[in-house]
Amino acid sequence: MTQNTEAGQTTRDDQVGTRVAIIGMGYVGLPLALQFVRSGTRVLGIDVDESKVDRLNGGQSYIKHISSEDIGEARRDQRFSATTDFSEIADVAAVIICVPTPLSKNRDPDISYVLDTGRAMAPHLRKGTLIALESTTYPGTTDENLRAVLEEGSGMVAGVDFHLAYSPEREDPGNPASKVGEVPKLVGGLTPACLELALAVYGRAVKNLVPVSSCRVAEAAKLLENIFRSVNIALVNELKIVYAAMGIDIWEVIAAAKTKPFGFMPFYPGPGLGGHCIPIDPFYLTWKAHEFECATRFIELAGEINTSMPGYVVERIAEALNDAKKPLNGSRILVLGLAYKPNVDDERESPSYRIMELLKRKGGEVFYHDPFVPVIGQTREHSEWAGTPSVEWNRETISGFDLVVISTAHTCINYAELAEWAACIVDTRNVMSEFQSSRGRIWKA
Repeated sequence: MTQNTEAGQTTRDDQVGTRVAIIGMGYVGLPLALQFVRSGTRVLGIDVDESKVDRLNGGQSYIKHISSEDIGEARRDQRFSATTDFSEIADVAAVIICVPTPLSKNRDPDISYVLDTGRAMAPHLRKGTLIALESTTYPGTTDENLRAVLEEGSGMVAGVDFHLAYSPEREDPGNPASKVGEVPKLVGGLTPACLELALAVYGRAVKNLVPVSSCRVAEAAKLLENIFRSVNIALVNELKIVYAAMGIDIWEVIAAAKTKPFGFMPFYPGPGLGGHCIPIDPFYLTWKAHEFECATRFIELAGEINTSMPGYVVERIAEALNDAKKPLNGSRILVLGLAYKPNVDDERESPSYRIMELLKRKGGEVFYHDPFVPVIGQTREHSEWAGTPSVEWNRETISGFDLVVISTAHTCINYAELAEWAACIVDTRNVMSEFQSSRGRIWKA
């Protein structure tokens, strides 16, 4: 089937049938690349990290929930290859951008990775190419910021010479029920023709596509998804503190409330938010809203509550130690779980880091155990912890700590052993509720 489009008069079948490039081989880009390969599309993975490229071309994975067998299978018959060379974009029909969008030290949006990617690829674009951004960001990033650097660097016009779209990622690492090809995917285009081609490209890999009227609607929808979770988690985090002061267990309250079959959705408290979305994305909308002189008090309050949770956990640790007639200063404390969520090796924005920093600042001797993070690597925000190894899991080691704080509840941890070995436990995840221990040894936070 052939149709004329606004971007280079290309045929849709030619566009869809050739190779797709995905920039950013991380927790979003790599699973998407493998899904495209499984769907019969040849994929070029691009990343500035040479070690990642070398490992991928060698059939090796560096993400826990993606096996090396999956990479090796994708590598067969050259269906998937990786490179650091942006010039190879000239040989693909579509480019999907999956790069980080962190916050600056002042908690302002940092879209430099998106814009630097646009500048690197622009000189190599050919007419008719589809560019789709997946990185979470504020409305207007695609059709204003990214569009500007692409047009400047390529000498072409978006929607006329090349296609431009936004399709937010919905990756849920560690959730076996969340599969890239089965999660409904939002798609917004700069023009109707851009949308049509983006739907055709994504349609090769994803079953259920949800077209929206613009890139900005898709960008805003992604922010709403994550702000919804941020606000509701902030609510139960605040109630956790209030109910604890009243001698009421928030976990029992939530269990009771969720028996209502309508009008209620359970959210759970914790030591703070982690990951690449919820701790960051609400601030993208807050920042953008200032341009329109709009206040986002509700969103900002939720952010304040959630970011204060590590401090609350440290207060509970100090209380628990004080009850045992021990000062926090000089105590040996083990943080159990470094990853931001259970059963993954992803520690981006993990509240465990903040807890460790606060404990260290107060004079605690801080250690961690996480079977998925055997050694802390280089991170943008926590370079001082790089090279720190996870302590061993055995009776002698665990019993040697004055206190263990459960920050992430990996299912592979033997919590019965923890209840038997640890002198004192502060539980932020309610995983110790089924275990009996002597009075005062298990605290909730």
